Amino acid sequence: MMQKKHSARPPFAAGSFQHALLRWYDAARRDLPWRAKPGERVDPYRVWLSEIMLQQTTVKAVIPYFEAFTRRWPTVEALAAASRDDVLAAWAGLGYYSRARNLHACAQALAERGFPADEEGLRALPGVGAYTSAAIAAIAFDLPAAVVDGNVERVLARVFAVETPLPAAKAELRKRAAELTPEARPGDYAQAMMDLGAGLCSPRTPSCLMCPVRAFCAAAGTGDAERFPLRAAKAARPTRRGEAFVIVRGGCILLRRRADKGLLGGMMEVPMSEWVVDETAAVEVAARPKRGRTKGDAAARSVSPLPDSAVADSAHAGSVAWRQARTVQHTFTHFHLELRVFAADANADPSAAAVFSGEWAALDDLAAFALPSVMKKAVASGLEALGLPMQPTR
Repeated sequence: MMQKKHSARPPFAAGSFQHALLRWYDAARRDLPWRAKPGERVDPYRVWLSEIMLQQTTVKAVIPYFEAFTRRWPTVEALAAASRDDVLAAWAGLGYYSRARNLHACAQALAERGFPADEEGLRALPGVGAYTSAAIAAIAFDLPAAVVDGNVERVLARVFAVETPLPAAKAELRKRAAELTPEARPGDYAQAMMDLGAGLCSPRTPSCLMCPVRAFCAAAGTGDAERFPLRAAKAARPTRRGEAFVIVRGGCILLRRRADKGLLGGMMEVPMSEWVVDETAAVEVAARPKRGRTKGDAAARSVSPLPDSAVADSAHAGSVAWRQARTVQHTFTHFHLELRVFAADANADPSAAAVFSGEWAALDDLAAFALPSVMKKAVASGLEALGLPMQPTR
């Protein structure tokens, strides 16, 4: 019995791959607010701003922020002239807040010296790494720079059926990307690869039958595109725990600024403890007798951090009648966070105002302060325990 012969796969043709991809892009490109339309001149400011915002953030989440930023600061000079606090407040909720600090510093450098037109010069700017510099160089200045984000990695891993799991495969995928980047229309090519990965070549159930480069894709040819890219097992996220303290007085809430370096650097917060993995190392909280409440009113239970608490600025911490509020949870890239929230009304208990240093911010003006999402959750929990409404923050 004769064995069935399988035809050999033809050699990969880079030029044909590029042509097929760009032809599809010309017909199916996404309409995004930072993209120049066909025939329009590309604005490097809009490209740079969008690429900073898109770092580890989805297009859907970025669009409203990008539109708000460009309405308020339509040029890099306008953004450079803004205060850092205003930029941080406008960024609040977008996450990865070091990007906002670097954005402001970078805007000031660009307003003074202009945009470098090469990858090396772009990479020297605050907050601009290898990927972002390549994206700006290709899209804003049409330079043949190899742009590799998560979407592009997925496309390339499938096209070449790369068996090395990520992140170890990154070097090979960057090499493949450099070999495929065309001299003509490199900006459109980079955006076409991103669009393909964001749409048809999705992580799950990719639409291989509709893919413009299916004929070149090794994984599609074997019917197992969804298996790629392979990934090394991720370590479990640890859970950190801490305490947050919501103190109000006369329509205001006590806030303080976090240090510039570290997570949520330069953002505003309510006073809080350190976030630790070991629950027993967090600030201990001891329950005190109820004061003037019915037996079943757990929400009004009076609790207090012990006087030797590391988070307190004074000995008043142990004398304040704290209300224990709803615990809030938040997930960062590398860990989960659980915050026990305690609230106090300094109008009724003046000693609460002396526990922590900070500044009093009007509750009806919280939108003017750079409160990250986790802090908004803590504020909402504390205000809820005090029977006060949460004011809009965006």
